[in-house]
Amino acid sequence: MTGKGLSAWRGFGAVAALAAALLAGCATVVNPVTGREERSVMSEEAEIAEGKKAHEQVLAEYGVYGDAKLQAYVDDLGQRLAKQSHRAQLQWTFTVLDSPEINAFALPGGYVYVTRGIMAYMESEADLAGVIGHEIGHVTARHGAQRATRQQTAGIGVLAATVLGAVLGVGDVASQLSQSVAAGYVASYSRDQELQADRLGAEYLVRNSYDPQNMVDVIQVLKRQEQFAADQARAEGKTPRQGGDWLASHPSNEQRLHDITEIAASYKGRASAAYADDGRARYLKAVDGLPFGESREQGVTRGRNFYHEPLGLALTAPSGWRIQNAQDAITLINAAGDAGLVVRPVPEKAGKTHDEIIRSVIKPTQGRTEKRDLNGLAATYFAGTRQNAQGQSQNVQATVVTGPQSRHYLLLYAAKDSAALQRAGTQLREAEGSFRALSSADRSAARPWTLRTTAFPRGGFAELAKRSPLTANAEQQLRLVNGVYGSNAGEPKAGQPVKVIE
Repeated sequence: MTGKGLSAWRGFGAVAALAAALLAGCATVVNPVTGREERSVMSEEAEIAEGKKAHEQVLAEYGVYGDAKLQAYVDDLGQRLAKQSHRAQLQWTFTVLDSPEINAFALPGGYVYVTRGIMAYMESEADLAGVIGHEIGHVTARHGAQRATRQQTAGIGVLAATVLGAVLGVGDVASQLSQSVAAGYVASYSRDQELQADRLGAEYLVRNSYDPQNMVDVIQVLKRQEQFAADQARAEGKTPRQGGDWLASHPSNEQRLHDITEIAASYKGRASAAYADDGRARYLKAVDGLPFGESREQGVTRGRNFYHEPLGLALTAPSGWRIQNAQDAITLINAAGDAGLVVRPVPEKAGKTHDEIIRSVIKPTQGRTEKRDLNGLAATYFAGTRQNAQGQSQNVQATVVTGPQSRHYLLLYAAKDSAALQRAGTQLREAEGSFRALSSADRSAARPWTLRTTAFPRGGFAELAKRSPLTANAEQQLRLVNGVYGSNAGEPKAGQPVKVIE
C-alpha cells in the first residue's frame, strides 16, 4: 500500500471511452512483421494514442522505480533491441516498475515494462534482453490489436484488458473488494502469438549479438521460481498457486520451453564468438542495491507483521492468517481465505470527521456507531446496512481510525458470507486491534531488503544463508535468486560473483 490513497485505475473510464470509439469500425492495415494485410480496430496512430493513455494508468498503478541509473540502463538495452525490430520507427518507452511481482508486459504503440521483481531473478543482460525482446515482439506483430479485433464482439472489457495488459495477482477476499480489480484481468495471448513473440525475441537478440539460448535460460529461471513456490506450498500442506507472474500468464509452459529450445537451436550455425559477452558483469552491477521484495514506499511484510515506515503505521495478522499488500489496500486474510480485514486509506475529500467519512464512504441506510481506541488512536466502529450496486441491502462492519500524521483509514470487515464472518469475528477484532503507530522496534523491523553482489564463499549457500535477513528457507531462496534452485542445479565456483539479500 502506498501513501497515494485510492489512485489505482482512476483513468479506466477514459480507456473505456476510447475503446468504444475503436470498436466503432475496422480498417485494413499491413502487419509490419508478416507484410500481409489484416483487418484491425487499431491503426498505428490509434495504437500509439491508446498506449500513451494507458501508460499513465500503469504508472499510477505500479509506480516507477526511482533509480535513474537503472532506468537508463534498461532503456538503453530496450532501445538497442527496438532499433533492430520490425517497428524501429516507433517512439519506444521502456520502464522499470516499482513492483516485486515477477512480471513484464507491453502496451500497443511501443510501451514496454519490466518489474524490479523480475530483474532480481535474471542472471545477465542477455537474460533481460530475452524478456524485453519477447515483449517487443508482441508490439511489432501487433498482437494487442489483433486480440482486440478478434474479440471485439465481447465488448469493451476485453479491449480494455488488452490495453491495460498488466497481470494483477488477487486472491480470496481481496478479489471481491478491491476497487482496482474491476479493471484487472488479462486474456492470454494465443499459443501462435506467443510462439511468434518468442521467434521475434530470438531474432532481435541475434541482431544485437546476444545468444538466443538466453531465451531458454529465462524460461528455465522462471520455471525454477514456479517450482520453488509449488514446493513451499506443498511443504505447508497447501495447493500450489496458479497464475500471477510473467511465466504463468503465458500459456503452455512446457510446450513453449520446447519451442524456444528449437528456435534457439536454429541459430547454431552462427559463430559462437558473436555471443561471447552475455553482459553478466554489467547486469550484476546494474541491479546491485535493488530492493528485494516490498520497498519502503510500499511497506514491508515480515511474517505476520506489516510495517509502513512512510505512513508510520503497523499491523499484525492473527496466527495462521496471511497479509496481502496491494497498491491501494492491505488485507489480512484468514487461513480459509473466506474472511479478512481490508485496510484502506481514506481520500481527503471523503470527510474530516469519522461520521462524515462513514456517510460518504459507506453510505449506510441504517446502523449504529461506537467510539473505540486503537492503541491510543481515535476510532469509530460502525455496524449496519447499506445498499449495494444492485440495490440490495448489505450488512457492513467497519472502523474508521485516525492514524499517524492525522491520516484516516477504513478497516472493513469482509467475508464470503455471514457464517464466515461470525466464525472469524474474534480474529477480525484482534486484527483491527493491532493497528498502531510504529514503535521504535517496528521501525527497525521495517527496513526493506536489498539485493547485493558478493563473491561466492567456500561455505556455499549455507554460509550465505547465515548472513541473510531471510527468515524462512533462506538457503533455498538464495539458490533461487541465483538461478540454481532444484535437485539438478549445480553451484557457482568459489569467488564467482553471486547475488545475496541484505
